[in-house]
Amino acid sequence: MSLSLRRALLAGVACAAVAGAAAETGSRPVRAPAVTGVVAATGTVGAIPAQPAAGPGSFADIVDRVEPAVVSVKVKIVDSDQGDDEGAQGLPDVAPGSPFYRFFRRFGLPDEGDSGPRRHSTLAQGSGFFVSRDGYIVTNNHVVDHAKEVTITLANGSTLPARVIGVDKKTDLALLKAQGGGDFAFVTFAAKAPRVGDWVIAVGNPFGLGGTVTAGIVSARGRDIGAGPYDDFLQIDAPVNHGNSGGPTFNAEGEVVGVNTAIFSPSGGSVGIGFAISGDVVRSVIEQLKANGVVTRGWIGVQIQAVSQDIADSLGLKSAGGALISAVEKNSPAEAAGVKSGDVVTAVDGETVADPHDLARRIAATAPKKSVLLALIRNGAPLTREVTLGTMPPEKAAEGAAEPEGQTGDASELARLGLTLRAGRGDGGVVVADVDPDSPAADEGMRAGDVILEVRGRAVTRPSEVADAIASAKNDGKKSVLFRVKSEDGERFLAMPTRAS
Repeated sequence: MSLSLRRALLAGVACAAVAGAAAETGSRPVRAPAVTGVVAATGTVGAIPAQPAAGPGSFADIVDRVEPAVVSVKVKIVDSDQGDDEGAQGLPDVAPGSPFYRFFRRFGLPDEGDSGPRRHSTLAQGSGFFVSRDGYIVTNNHVVDHAKEVTITLANGSTLPARVIGVDKKTDLALLKAQGGGDFAFVTFAAKAPRVGDWVIAVGNPFGLGGTVTAGIVSARGRDIGAGPYDDFLQIDAPVNHGNSGGPTFNAEGEVVGVNTAIFSPSGGSVGIGFAISGDVVRSVIEQLKANGVVTRGWIGVQIQAVSQDIADSLGLKSAGGALISAVEKNSPAEAAGVKSGDVVTAVDGETVADPHDLARRIAATAPKKSVLLALIRNGAPLTREVTLGTMPPEKAAEGAAEPEGQTGDASELARLGLTLRAGRGDGGVVVADVDPDSPAADEGMRAGDVILEVRGRAVTRPSEVADAIASAKNDGKKSVLFRVKSEDGERFLAMPTRAS
């Protein structure tokens, strides 16, 4: 059975159950006996430090302390029967890839009546937690997505209506506000991120059974699970099951270090691989949602890609790493600052950039109108550019590739790569008319319809110019030659081999 990433959401269609609580040791930890020495391979005895605590004796005290802050979130979705072609009647406007889609397919409850349009009510359930005394609640966006009505159930069993203040789909977070006032117990975020190996406690309401607490450790940090462009997940081995979505992940001091969001599982149940949105990401998003109802992010206006070893060799870099700028948008902050296509971003404000995801996350986390200093490598030489960030605009549809036109390029270099090229039109470039599926070009990601804009940093408009640039790189002893290519997904660089493998 192939593994799939599943949201840890939704316990069922029944009424909401009592929310869970977090935990921390409240008694003296059991310590391993101190070891005063060890015999090394040489036969000598060397002192080693005493072993750290084996683990907390109990989480009961912290459970008692934070339990009132954790709530169950019940969501009501109402929609008309549209009679979709798959026979899933009464489904809200949810894409088939959405975590909610599978839930509604299984638990949708059509009303009794004739075959005409009908109204359907479906209840879904997740978790959340208070972050302020006046009733602000953090949960996941996918828990309240398409909600017509939201109700929270407190640890003492009482229920209150809540309204959605704002959501951020890119990080899967939502902020609610309990209605009716009150002096609510709340929890706070940790001042620093946990380390790999630290104890954590996941809290939620799995399967509608009531509040539950599970414990484990942080297995990894900074995980990118493909859920969004700004993924920054803690991987934890504390069991996280259906209904835990939106619940808090606590450290051993009872401070929030994350929000339970997803699991990796072949069956939908926990197999010890859970993911929580990092606490610092949550805090930043929630502050903006509370203040403005929306999240604004910094923007520099570039397309970026990873620097593979082949691309690093083509650019004369010592090692792969950083983020390669494949295109700079017109009238963008990056263009105004003099950033160019082909630059490699190696650091932001003195902090090393590991990869494109790292760069995107850092820029997005910086407020618009602030300035950042980008460390770049251009043509093998280091330089810096100060960029004043703009505000990230709405997503734009990618521009299509130019239609093939002109004469087919049949140079031996192109044939070796498996490329059939035609001269472009309009903005120039050379159109890829066909790619041999078993060729080096196909292996590197070239596709029919792509438009080759540059080879070795020089603009090309004819197939012969592409062939000449490849031959020139080969004569210079280069193992690969860098293409800048435009497709429907944007612009990127590809490193093409100059010799047959």
